[in-house]
Amino acid sequence: MGLRSAGLPELRVVGYSRSRLTRNAAKQKGAADETAGSLETCVEGAGMVILATPVMAMEAILQEIAPALADGCVVTDAASTKSSVMQWASRSLPSTVSFVGGHPMAGKEVAGIGAAESGLFRGCTYCICPATGASPTAVEAVAGLVNLLGARPYFVDPIEHDSFVAGISHLPMLLATALVSATTSSPAWREMSRLASTGYRDTTRVASSDPVMSRDIYLTNRESISLWVDALIKELETLREEISSGGAGLEEKLRNIKEARDRWQQGLASSEPAAPLETPPGGWGHFLLGNLPSQLSRTGRKNG
Repeated sequence: MGLRSAGLPELRVVGYSRSRLTRNAAKQKGAADETAGSLETCVEGAGMVILATPVMAMEAILQEIAPALADGCVVTDAASTKSSVMQWASRSLPSTVSFVGGHPMAGKEVAGIGAAESGLFRGCTYCICPATGASPTAVEAVAGLVNLLGARPYFVDPIEHDSFVAGISHLPMLLATALVSATTSSPAWREMSRLASTGYRDTTRVASSDPVMSRDIYLTNRESISLWVDALIKELETLREEISSGGAGLEEKLRNIKEARDRWQQGLASSEPAAPLETPPGGWGHFLLGNLPSQLSRTGRKNG
């Protein structure tokens, strides 16, 4: 929907879903110019293929589409973990195809085509992880795609990506899930639920995320998530000790934590932030971000 609203006359979007209802809804919502009845038909002749499924479905999909991909095709994805997907793409795709991993740092706790909106990625950071054999032109095209959606390209190593998002995305999901489990399993939940208000709602929002998507994230990023869970448990134990001992240092600790979050909200998370790379690792300094329209034009009237 975001691509189609960019107004590119050469762009033709072909969509696929296993569900016929989803395919029909995608056309009605303007998410696709047309839909296909199979993966192979969908990707045939495509200049770019975008995979947006739960992570653990990716390997089988990559294997299925590989024989149908045109030479020079660019394949990218929107999965929340990158290391496993990059390995699957390396094993599954032919050398004539470039894979450029992607992950938009945006989303909602509701799933399905009904929750889709054209401006979802506008203003968000969009992680880009080029495969070792990806051509500069392919990486340029994905960066242009990101710009067209109004997002900010951020080039990052797949292993670093998984470590970072384990702390700032996957851990909050797991924490919200644990909080809901702990409270709703209490014998007093029926009475407690009447008191639960905005604080509980906001803190537990991501516990409503699609269970299949969440499961796949946890299983494909288990090592990094486990490390962050250990760090969280340590912080909780420290806070519990402060409260149990009478809280001599509790106010100062809470104030420091509040100030750290306030700095992050103000865009001042650290004095020397790790700034997004303006060019990807490997020194492609000639990048022309936003070049997707001309790139698609050079490849002719191919599917987006």
